[in-house]
Amino acid sequence: MSAPDALAARLSEGASRLRDSLPAILQITVTAVAAYSFSYFVLGHRYPLIAAIVAINALGFVRDARPVRVLETVVAMTLGITLAEVLLLAFGTGALQYAIALVATLAVARFLSGNAAFALAAAVQCTLVMLMPAPEGGPFVRSVDALVGGAFALLATAIIPRDPRRAAMREGRRLLGEHVAVLLELSEALRAGSTDAAGRALSRVRATQPRVEAWTASVDSGLAIARVSPIVRRSRFDLERQRVMLAGIDLATRNLRIVARRIEWVLRDGVPRPEIADALARTAVAVQVLEESLRDVSQQPVARQAFAEIARHLEPGRVLPDAPPGDRRTYGSLRPYLVDLLTATGMGLGAARALLPGD
Repeated sequence: MSAPDALAARLSEGASRLRDSLPAILQITVTAVAAYSFSYFVLGHRYPLIAAIVAINALGFVRDARPVRVLETVVAMTLGITLAEVLLLAFGTGALQYAIALVATLAVARFLSGNAAFALAAAVQCTLVMLMPAPEGGPFVRSVDALVGGAFALLATAIIPRDPRRAAMREGRRLLGEHVAVLLELSEALRAGSTDAAGRALSRVRATQPRVEAWTASVDSGLAIARVSPIVRRSRFDLERQRVMLAGIDLATRNLRIVARRIEWVLRDGVPRPEIADALARTAVAVQVLEESLRDVSQQPVARQAFAEIARHLEPGRVLPDAPPGDRRTYGSLRPYLVDLLTATGMGLGAARALLPGD
């Protein structure tokens, strides 16, 4: 890739990332300012830095914006602040006191939670309390500010939530887009008899697990937010539909890796396999329809019918009567993949398997 093309790609990636983050930026900004203002104007705290910091860190830019995750972050940060303030009252300031406070905070946090981020959040707040000058207002004013920031962060997940349906849909389309790309690459490799092209497709499909995990986190987070936020409660139906689709696509992704491995192996002889290539190309078109159904639910039955038609003809003995056993097994490896795709459209497992012809 040339330097101008690389720069254009980076700019495009940055613009896309910024566009996706705008709801989070708005939510974080409003919440941090609100928490700071409440501590400053209502409680009379002169420097309520902690209130804003807790609100910002509790919300963050993570995909998992579930209230329980926000609460966990708030608890961790409040724990670090409160422990540090107790030790500060007992022993005063200094490097030795800071070391004792940090050890105690990390030890308690690790005892309470297996999440490493929990302990680190507590440690950062402990550091702020131990090393920054104490604000006016007496002991534990910073603990109160932490509770204010946490309360506003939790409130923000219900009152000004990010759009959970859109975030989940974006992750789902990215994963399905990878399925389409891999299927087309494998189809071209089969037409050309290229094991190198098949190997590239295999590497690509092996790298899809983070996309599966991203979609899972987005759907789970979206459902949790929709349960507590009246503003996005209407998203629950679509998110439940995505969860059903995700279950099938998760299994389909694993089976696509098996398909890719078989194709890469059989192509080591350099012989084209146009019949298998055609089946993959047709499947790619149907997966594109399934991807579109994330935005338009009316496309879901269209995708189901397309998968069903492909499944009915997945009969290796009839399609490849004179082919070596390895080719027939490779063609037959599409059968569980199609079953998983059918379940992703909402079809029951038994009904999907019944569509496959005997062989």
